[in-house]
Amino acid sequence: MTPSIAMYVLIPILLALWTLGWWLRPRLNAPTFDEAGEADPGKVSMIVPARNEAKNLPRLIHSIRAQRVWPLELLVVDDHSEDKTAEIAEAMGARVIPSKPLPKGWRGKTWACHQGAEQAKGETLLFLDADTWLEDHGFKNLVGLYKSGALAAGPWHQIEESYESGSLFFNLAMVAGTVPDGLFGQCLLISAKDYQKSGGHKAVKGEVLENLKLRDHLIEKGIAVRSIPGRGIINFRMYPQGPTQLIEGWTKGFASGAGSTPPHTMLLMILWMVGLMSAFLSLAIDFSPVWLLIYLAFAIQLAVLSRKVGAFSLLSAVIYPLPLLCFFCIFSRSAIKGGKQVTWKGRQFNTSDAS
Repeated sequence: MTPSIAMYVLIPILLALWTLGWWLRPRLNAPTFDEAGEADPGKVSMIVPARNEAKNLPRLIHSIRAQRVWPLELLVVDDHSEDKTAEIAEAMGARVIPSKPLPKGWRGKTWACHQGAEQAKGETLLFLDADTWLEDHGFKNLVGLYKSGALAAGPWHQIEESYESGSLFFNLAMVAGTVPDGLFGQCLLISAKDYQKSGGHKAVKGEVLENLKLRDHLIEKGIAVRSIPGRGIINFRMYPQGPTQLIEGWTKGFASGAGSTPPHTMLLMILWMVGLMSAFLSLAIDFSPVWLLIYLAFAIQLAVLSRKVGAFSLLSAVIYPLPLLCFFCIFSRSAIKGGKQVTWKGRQFNTSDAS
């Protein structure tokens, strides 16, 4: 096949895949905050499971205290931390719950969330990961969107170091694969009654990706599940301790988590990524104006989409083959390590348990 014929065949395919990529955009759009929710902010118990989170907790608690509307209470469940997590949380006004010894068959996070829910006084429970923090008016915005059942928000990713761009495609896949009826694990708002009805974290006590199985239990009990992009509500900075933490973090069951993505969404993501990689390879093989324009079209599209899930720079979109290669390598590593042990926050577990 001559180069001209190859271009004649490949260009329409790549343009079709580029067009297909825009189908992701509605799922990534932040919600509008003009809805009147059914939950009373003053009757919400915030529950934060925390293990060695002395560096992260101050930012979260400061963001909670800066809200115009406050919750009923803030509970920090200290999951046998080896740093000053408990002392910092208590000094900043949180009620600290020392975790009891981890029972057999439980994971640290599920056990901490369960203990927090048992002691919460609120009619509604808001579970927050310790490495998140609320936007200005974030709590009010979230509660305003709550109708019934379970509402989860996927945090917007703040970027501070260049290596964090390695999370670009993971963040896109996570949000696109979860909105609108999946369940994020970092920020979950649910009525106490529905939490108890579903079995709560006790029903998913041994799961690494507990949010995936909790969603199934909620639906089985007839409880509505809704997930939204969290820009304007909640932020996080993923894996600030360096590339090693990023690799281990995403390896922790990501392949299993991807298995819960709706098949049509997964197919769309795969086809779009094939288009991205093919555009780059075509340009690398034949550096011509046509391939350069197609490559730039994908880069611009990625820049638009990536800003909806995090503070990813324009440069990370221009050099997208690097974060895309990072995605493929870590995804493959996660799949290969299925059933093998991974260390996370000082504990070891099998990646196969994430399914």
